[in-house]
Amino acid sequence: MAKSRLQKVLNVFVARQHIMIIISVAYLILTSGWILMGRSLRNNASFWDLSHVYLGLFAAFLAVSFLITTCLKGKWRQYFPWLIADFSQLKSDLQGLVKGKLPIAGGRGLFSIVEGLGLLIFLAVGLTGALWFVTQGSSDALMWRSYHIYCAKGFIGFIVVHVIFACLHLLDFIRN
Repeated sequence: MAKSRLQKVLNVFVARQHIMIIISVAYLILTSGWILMGRSLRNNASFWDLSHVYLGLFAAFLAVSFLITTCLKGKWRQYFPWLIADFSQLKSDLQGLVKGKLPIAGGRGLFSIVEGLGLLIFLAVGLTGALWFVTQGSSDALMWRSYHIYCAKGFIGFIVVHVIFACLHLLDFIRN
């Protein structure tokens, strides 16, 4: 009975991962301009600093768990086909783009590869933020902070591309 209860909790968590990521990342990005941290979290840190650090650590956990759940049961091949040198659908999608055709969603094509890269960038943001937290106060903290900011900017770029792709997918869905 305890196993089934745990399984239900895990199923709910997995089902809600994406929305938890959207909400936490939106908060972290929208409030990042109010963060005043350098080498370490100050003793009198503001609400914004504290919420960014601790919600960021939760988001790092989400990045790891989302990568794991996304890759279960062989689904990693969908998001990372380049790991097995499968570029066939990507090539087909790119040829279709040249002819004015939208790539199909799913499979191992352009949309899925971009989503896989987004997963890796999200993981990099989480890991660099966690490493800043672990090394705070040391000489390495500022290095991890700068990597974290660089990765976060890359992730923001991914989010823009992801939203565009989602809109294109909806447009294609409406057409059909």
